Amino acid sequence: MIFILCKKGAMRGRWFWIGWMALAVPAHAQLAPGLPSLPLPAGQVLDRVGQEVQGVTGGVAQRLEDVRRTAAARLVRDHPDRIALDPQGFPARAGEVVVDDPDDALIARAVAKGYAVIAREDVLGVGYARLSVPRGRSLGQAIRELRKLGGRDVSADQLHAPSGALPGPAAPVAAGSGTVVGVIDGGAAGAALSSGFATGAPRANDHGTAVASLIAGAGTVRGGLPGARIASADVYGSDPAGGNATAIARAVGWMVQNRVSVVTISLVGPANPLLGKVIAAAQARGTVIVAAVGNNGPAAPPAYPASYPGVIAVTGIDGKGRALIEAGRASHLDYAAPGADMLAMGANGRTMRVRGTSFAAPFVAATIARFYATPDPGGLRAAIGKVDAQARDAGSRGPDKLYGRGVLCEACRTPAQ
Repeated sequence: MIFILCKKGAMRGRWFWIGWMALAVPAHAQLAPGLPSLPLPAGQVLDRVGQEVQGVTGGVAQRLEDVRRTAAARLVRDHPDRIALDPQGFPARAGEVVVDDPDDALIARAVAKGYAVIAREDVLGVGYARLSVPRGRSLGQAIRELRKLGGRDVSADQLHAPSGALPGPAAPVAAGSGTVVGVIDGGAAGAALSSGFATGAPRANDHGTAVASLIAGAGTVRGGLPGARIASADVYGSDPAGGNATAIARAVGWMVQNRVSVVTISLVGPANPLLGKVIAAAQARGTVIVAAVGNNGPAAPPAYPASYPGVIAVTGIDGKGRALIEAGRASHLDYAAPGADMLAMGANGRTMRVRGTSFAAPFVAATIARFYATPDPGGLRAAIGKVDAQARDAGSRGPDKLYGRGVLCEACRTPAQ
């Protein structure tokens, strides 16, 4: 999910955004550990890799991981009251843990230990409670203690990273009257349906609008499904700890309630038990979830939500049809689509040059929605069969680890000049 913002014709100073890392790299593409200031919500302060990323070789996986950890620590330092690290070192909402399907007895035991109930909610039949952690206890300590008290699935509310966004009003996507396609991200300007799942949401940003523009089209940017209507779920708003797992889960529930057949999520984070259960519940109701595999490189751990069972996992290719060298991985791979050397719509009606798997996922979502306009579990297999027939076999014959079952929507790219 790399994100580059530049004026048309501007060839210098581009920013690339990947996962939870943030760095600026000059044209010779050496990875540098320099971190930017962090005035934006954490979900918008992500990895930056330089213009010649294809040339990066040797030791890149370790350096990417080192930068990810440095950036995560920076987020905690800048927002100590809102962000903390979970036991695996991923950013999460500070002072909160999530317990799946707790009974009243467990809640009572937790309260007796000093925990307080922030909310008890249900999404698509999946119940959970958000509990505040007593002062002086880390997220790891709280998770271990609640498990000893009888909690089966206890987790931090981890943050998921988009490609990044910059402040400013976003140009609207083309208004349409066709199939509704869902975008869980920052807000998308011009969406037919819009809802917020974070403080200050919904509000349009560059990243959400760019993803939407690659589905429905906007200005000179062609979309994968012109005429589509966008259902936009903003999980970031102005919250420094936006993009958390519970927000994404609630957004998935909202999509199902609105009978959105295909939802694309260009966000990456660790596995989260609550989010995995909610996605499975949505799939059982006929909603297709499409997700990018991220840009932390092939040696990175599997990315989520792309790695949840049944999620359509998408990687990216460049203008010459080559798999992106920085593409991450999931536990499975379904398709590839254009993810570089192309334009999307950004702030103030300007086009921006984009790169990364974040921008391949909406093309795949658009292609699936063309054959799957309403949620219908019984008709999904036939629809995916039609999508498979559209895919160009690339790499080794048949499904492979670089391109999945093939490349989709190659003609959807708006080439960058």
